[in-house]
Amino acid sequence: MARNAINSWWRPILGTVFLIVGFLISSLVLGLVVGLLARMAGIPMVAEGSRVFTEPLLDVAFQLLVLAAAIPVVLGTVWLVQRRRPGTVSSVVGRLRWRWLLTCVPLGLLAVVVGEAAQQLTVFLSGEPVTYEWGGWTPFLQAMAVIVLLVPFQAAAEEYVFRGWVIQAFGAYMRNPWPAFIIGSAGFAALHGYTDWGIAYVFGFGILSGWLAVRTGGLEAPIALHVVNNVVAFGFSAADGNLDGALEQGSLPWQTVVGTVVQFAVYTIVVLTFARKSAVQTVSR
Repeated sequence: MARNAINSWWRPILGTVFLIVGFLISSLVLGLVVGLLARMAGIPMVAEGSRVFTEPLLDVAFQLLVLAAAIPVVLGTVWLVQRRRPGTVSSVVGRLRWRWLLTCVPLGLLAVVVGEAAQQLTVFLSGEPVTYEWGGWTPFLQAMAVIVLLVPFQAAAEEYVFRGWVIQAFGAYMRNPWPAFIIGSAGFAALHGYTDWGIAYVFGFGILSGWLAVRTGGLEAPIALHVVNNVVAFGFSAADGNLDGALEQGSLPWQTVVGTVVQFAVYTIVVLTFARKSAVQTVSR
């Protein structure tokens, strides 16, 4: 989509720099505005690591907002630097295909549930101890309200950056998308703080999302899986009253790989099946 009539070798490079700088500026501005409002409202803040607020729910909401701000930055970069319609970063039809996106959401939920079941079964068979806690209905519902409202934008923002901008920017140089898949997935993995099996998980997620974006002609399928995945993950943290750890990442158990492989396989099969039956447009015209 970036290989248009005015495309030049320097535009993807300049656009990438513009995107990074734009995101840093938007994060700074958002931080200043939120900080000012918090002080005016008497909300306690903390300068500790990446945390901003002492209240975990407020801190999670702020972190999600910062990441979500990448969406207008990507769209603005596409328009200002590459001189093309912002919607072309969403799909081959020049806009986000909402019907196809909403079709993919229950497919993503199916894949996540089956993958989680496979992971829990593997944990049980391996004899690992499993403990669950319940934090109470009030904090859970409050947290889920924030999660359902903001996580879709956070997840979509990451897809617009790593599967939208990166794949299309490098696609302007070469026809084979796999180098862009690898670069985008490496950047996606670096953004997260996982180690060990966690790195394999996020890198694999990036590869699958990039491949599905190309095969389905847009970001809808990757966004749907990313949103469902994150809502469920944040939901588990909200259920046990541990929102403090919702954004903390590190090592994941090897059983996660089993659930991940199952999740990816199920989602790939059902998405490609529905895309074919729905005659989803996969190339620009």
